[in-house]
Amino acid sequence: MEYDYLIKFLALGDSGVGKTSFLYQYTDGTFNSRFISTVGIDFREKRVVYQTVNGRSQRIHLQLWDTAGQERFRSLTTAFYRDSMGFLLMFDLTNEQSFLEVRNWLDQLRTHAYCEDPDIILCGNKSDLEDRRVIGERKARELAEKYGLVYLETSAATGQNVARAIEILLDRVMRRMEMTVDKSVLPHQRILKCHGSQQEQIPIKGNCYC
Repeated sequence: MEYDYLIKFLALGDSGVGKTSFLYQYTDGTFNSRFISTVGIDFREKRVVYQTVNGRSQRIHLQLWDTAGQERFRSLTTAFYRDSMGFLLMFDLTNEQSFLEVRNWLDQLRTHAYCEDPDIILCGNKSDLEDRRVIGERKARELAEKYGLVYLETSAATGQNVARAIEILLDRVMRRMEMTVDKSVLPHQRILKCHGSQQEQIPIKGNCYC
């Protein structure tokens, strides 16, 4: 099936915060309680329809990139920052260290993303484990406000706010695309154009984005 835009999002955060489970919940509606550490990079895909502010429907092919949180993979995963249009920055509500590392992940983004203020959704994951929570909502929201981020508490197990996080991120990215005058600052994209039964992928470069 053809689509209008290929949009790439990158999930970031320490190992074990639930990035892989989050993405599987979004794309497949499933949850696996077994922890399987991502090695390097993996990705999930999903097709969605986005309604623009003027009522037009855009067919979006989402590529959701899943990164390894371990330090030894950082040099590998940073290569994917520049090609991503939006970011899901995740920490574990039951793990204080993963919360403290959010600032370091933001520094990584400022260094390697396509601009200094990319669209980021901060997700406090594992909200279903309320009895094990060590990071309060107020504390997390204060951090998000300090850095100008949208904050949501999510659960890969129950699905709480999983779709909403990606929907908000997609909306912000699509609005940025419509408003940005200098399209060259955005990551290069590919648009799938259809000519009858034939499909052609055209790389978009320079000052043209859509």
